[in-house]
Amino acid sequence: MKDYEGDLDFIGSARRVLRLIEAVLAHPEGLTPNALAQAADLPRSSLFALLKGLKALGYLEQSERRGRYFAGPRLSSWRARPASIHRELIAAFYQEAVTKTWPETVALVVPVADGLLVLAQVEGSPETRRVFQIGQTYRQIDAAQALFAPSTQPTNLVNGLSLAAATETLDLAAPICPDGAEARAAVVLSALAYRWESPTLYEQLGPELRNLAAHISYRLGALTYAPFAPDSTAELQPLEALTPRQVETFLHQPVSARLACVRPDGRPHVIPLWQEWDGHAFTVIAWQGSRWPDYVFQNPLVSLTVDEPWPPLRRVVARGKARPVSNLGEDERRRLLARLTQRYLGHPLAPSYARQVAQIFRVEVEHLRGWRGLAAPQPAA
Repeated sequence: MKDYEGDLDFIGSARRVLRLIEAVLAHPEGLTPNALAQAADLPRSSLFALLKGLKALGYLEQSERRGRYFAGPRLSSWRARPASIHRELIAAFYQEAVTKTWPETVALVVPVADGLLVLAQVEGSPETRRVFQIGQTYRQIDAAQALFAPSTQPTNLVNGLSLAAATETLDLAAPICPDGAEARAAVVLSALAYRWESPTLYEQLGPELRNLAAHISYRLGALTYAPFAPDSTAELQPLEALTPRQVETFLHQPVSARLACVRPDGRPHVIPLWQEWDGHAFTVIAWQGSRWPDYVFQNPLVSLTVDEPWPPLRRVVARGKARPVSNLGEDERRRLLARLTQRYLGHPLAPSYARQVAQIFRVEVEHLRGWRGLAAPQPAA
């Protein structure tokens, strides 16, 4: 009898939770605590305990303290599982977007029948910021909607960017083009209007947003990035040297390096690895099971190549000596791993990777040069 009564209690609790979830999903505009209490038939004390737990688990979100409750990321995913291309988009977006701190919220959107569906977002750093509801369709994001209009031509954009002013925000959008030319999705930077003037927003954040859209496009298979331009070969530039500032900017992006060293038998050995540049030297990590540290101990002369396989085809080549780092404390070691995993994986995962590190090296640079573009083709004889 007790087991039966316990089952009834469980069923009653589950019914109230499901009623609450159904109410939230049915009202994308959000519901107040009073409305939720009525929908779930719960006393306020029990309601707030349940709401707190569902928020902690990611099923609910709250726009502000004592504000309305909305479906969180995990609950939003119940509406419809993303298609394969959406999963690839979301993964590529987070891999690229989380590598920097954005002063305003950046969202990933795709066109749907009745507007734009928000698939993911990275919230801006200020306390007051625009926040989208993941999984919700928005009808008025004019900057992004312009990218998908049938009449859109290159002349409607400025350097591949669309800018539009709303009542409280300035929205800047850049197209994501898996084929290099046609917009299939977009990244939207939504800035609070009182903080920015349109020209300033475009000048300061436009290049970074376009770079984000380009790199997501490359991850999805684009060979070049020239929105709305089927002949994307115009994106390629003639060969030119990178300035010291351009080299610094490039080396701080999540681009892996290839280290070349010499085996004892004289043959070359090349290995891809993560790198961190401090302006004078590279710090690199050898994972457990790597053979190249033995080669470097015997011959410390190495070269490092850091390059990108997409336009503007930047690359940096450095030569120097690799020295093992033996005086790095545990805290510094964890911070280094946290920076590298944040940069290359999108999350600071130092504890998970600490035991896999065999050795840390510092490559003291003796020569470094950088280029971009391709050499001009020779005219036919």
